[in-house]
Amino acid sequence: MHDVPMEKSIDHLRSSLEKQGYIAEDTLVMTLLLMEQLKRPLLIEGEAGVGKTEIAKSLAAVHSCPLIRLQCYEGLDTNAAVYEWNYSHQLLSIKLQESLDKMANIDESGIFSEKYLLERPLLKAIRQDIRPVLLIDEVDRADEAFEAYMLELLSDFQISIPELGTIKAHTIPLVILTSNGTRELSDALRRRCVYHYLDYPDAEKELEIIRRKIPGIASNLSRQIVNFVQKLRLTELRKKPGVAETLDWSAALLGLNLENQELTSDIVYKTRSCLLKTQDDILTLTENNIRGLLKESQ
Repeated sequence: MHDVPMEKSIDHLRSSLEKQGYIAEDTLVMTLLLMEQLKRPLLIEGEAGVGKTEIAKSLAAVHSCPLIRLQCYEGLDTNAAVYEWNYSHQLLSIKLQESLDKMANIDESGIFSEKYLLERPLLKAIRQDIRPVLLIDEVDRADEAFEAYMLELLSDFQISIPELGTIKAHTIPLVILTSNGTRELSDALRRRCVYHYLDYPDAEKELEIIRRKIPGIASNLSRQIVNFVQKLRLTELRKKPGVAETLDWSAALLGLNLENQELTSDIVYKTRSCLLKTQDDILTLTENNIRGLLKESQ
């Protein structure tokens, strides 16, 4: 990458992402290049549904490498995220040794060996022969103790297992962490990462996403969809519709054979469940509100 002009690198990566169906602006493409150059994790923050997870999936496809995903949640621990011992097989081995020689001393080093080690996403990612993309999704849902545990991995790309010692990365994975902002992440984690904030797409980008993801949709209908959704996001909602909701709604309207029709308040009202995902928002979007938004979006 050092021998290639930055403009060409940006163009090449942007084009490669587009071939995988991901439309990326130059700032994001530059950040992805910096992540690879600096061998740093990338922390992507933004509202739910703006396409954070899709970045990791598309990047893995671009590099033709494995995608290893750790979905974070409250109470996540090392057994689920890093490794655990296959206790049932260890117990069977102990019973077998005892049955063969009742006076035999159990060899603890043999019980806690690679043979009985179960890899979870973080350990699996650093033991790949081909550099993978490691997606640590919704890291803000994990607690602060687990976030602190990850610092060794994100700094030195190594994991310490008391019974085996320190396991260093075979290859350094491309690490992408996503956060929806449900809690504030630590400064220590942020310092170890390259950072990007992913906002909702503007109208032209969202229109291009629809045309690529929903082939066959009429230009007039896709434009109406985007204009309405862009206006809808400006209203007071508990959960604003993301790109995924826009695509679901587009597919639903296409299935209703509306290509040559104008969006009406009745059509939007009857299909609003594709866009809104809480009862409060459903009740908020009345037909009168829909008529106003349609008028504004024309």
